[in-house]
Amino acid sequence: MILSRRRLLTVGSTAIAGAVVGAPFIARAQQAEFTYKYANNLPESHPMNMRAREMAAAIKAETNGRFDLQIFPSSQLGSDTDTLSQVRSGGVEFFTLSGLILSTLVPAASINGIGFAFPDYPTVWKAMDGELGAYVRQQIAKANLIAMDKIWDNGFRQTTSSTKPINTPEDLKGFKIRVPVSPLWTSMYKAFEAAPTSINFNEVYTALQTKVVDGQENPLAIISTAKLHEVQKYCSLTNHMWDGFWFLANRRAWERLPQDVRAIVAKHINAAAEKEREDVAKLNATLQQDLAAKGMVFNQPDPAPFRDKLRKAGFYAEWKGKYGDEAWALLERAAGSLA
Repeated sequence: MILSRRRLLTVGSTAIAGAVVGAPFIARAQQAEFTYKYANNLPESHPMNMRAREMAAAIKAETNGRFDLQIFPSSQLGSDTDTLSQVRSGGVEFFTLSGLILSTLVPAASINGIGFAFPDYPTVWKAMDGELGAYVRQQIAKANLIAMDKIWDNGFRQTTSSTKPINTPEDLKGFKIRVPVSPLWTSMYKAFEAAPTSINFNEVYTALQTKVVDGQENPLAIISTAKLHEVQKYCSLTNHMWDGFWFLANRRAWERLPQDVRAIVAKHINAAAEKEREDVAKLNATLQQDLAAKGMVFNQPDPAPFRDKLRKAGFYAEWKGKYGDEAWALLERAAGSLA
C-alpha cells in the first residue's frame, strides 16, 4: 500500500507525539518519588556515615526505589547552626545533631550532657532508650521536628590539650578550651573557672592549630577521624559528658511520606543507630592504643573531684532549675542523685 505524503506526515507526527508524551513516564519511572537530603557534621570515615550509607541503600531497596536518601557528611551543607535552620525550614529533610547543640532550640535536649552524670553505657541506654529519651523527643516535637526513637552514639567526651594533661579540676582554671555552641558547655567550664570559647566543629582543627584555644573535648572517635592528634598532645579520659545525635526530620517532609514509606525509613534509621552504637563501642576499645601510637599522651583522672566541684559551684542546682523537676527526676531515676 502506498501512502500519500500528507498521510505519511500525519502518521509520523502521531508517532513522534506518542513518543514525546510517553517519554516523561519512562523518565519518571527511573527517578525516586521522594529524594531527601540527610546532613551531618562528621567525616565520611566515622561509623555514622558508614551505617548511613548502608541504611540509605536498604531503604531504597525496600521501597523499590521510591525513596532516595542523599547523604551530605562533614558539614557540607553548612555549620550545625546553619543546618538546623535549614532542617527547620525544610531546605534539608534530615539532620543528625547533638542534643547539646539542639538545646539552643529545645532546652531539654541537652540534659543527657549534664557533667559527670552517667558513669557508663548501660546507664546511658537505660535513660535514653527509656523515659528520659521519650521526654526529650516530646520536647523536640514541640519545635516542629521529628526525632527518631533511637539516639545515635557520639560517645563519652574526653579532654585534649596542647599544653598539659587535665588531672584535677584545678588544671582547668584559666584553660582556653573550645566548646560547641551550647549554653551547657559554657556553664560547666565556667564552673570549673576555665575559659570556654564557642566554635563550630568545622573550625576546630584550625582553632587548635593556630592556638586560638589550647584544647577541646570530644569522643575518641571524633578525635581520631578529625585527626586532632596532629594538633593536640595530651588526652585526658575525663568521660565528663555523654553525647548522642538525635536523628531529626523536618515535620512537613516527614508527614509528606506515605505511611508505608515512613515505616520503612524509620525502621532502617533506628536499626542503623543500634549498629552505629556497637561500632563506636568497638572503635573506642582500640582508639586509645592507636592514638597513643601516633604520639598522644593519655591519663585517666578520678571523676569524683570534678563532680564535687560542680556541686559546690551550684552547677547541678542551676540546671535542675532550668530543666524543671520532671526532667531532672527522670535523669536521676537512671543516673542516681546529682544535686
